[in-house]
Amino acid sequence: MFARLADRFGATASFLCAIHCALLPLVIAVLPALGLSFLADHRFEHAFIAFASMLALTTLILGFRRHQRFRAFWFLLPGIALLATGIVFDVEQATYVHAILVAIGGTLVALAHLTNLRLAHGHVHDATCEH
Repeated sequence: MFARLADRFGATASFLCAIHCALLPLVIAVLPALGLSFLADHRFEHAFIAFASMLALTTLILGFRRHQRFRAFWFLLPGIALLATGIVFDVEQATYVHAILVAIGGTLVALAHLTNLRLAHGHVHDATCEH
């Protein structure tokens, strides 16, 4: 039950992160007026990426122990690599490169969660499937 909820939370959070990162360059001037300037803080972003990465690793390892399929990691590993690469870029100098890298990375992490959910809790059509 915990793994299913964690995967759903992780997928939702990762998609929101991807949307946040994609839109941030466009709405950065509006955030302070809305009282949401903390969303543009790099410390918040780094902490969120670290949390999302650890949550994803934990839930995918738990899922792997149950379903014994590595498929979800195909999305997770490049996703975390893109997130890490994205936060290394100087956001002030390479805003769009940063936004693209972390948006794609966040989307891949979300897809990893959804794949893990499907593998652990849903029917998967494979060579052993009879229909």
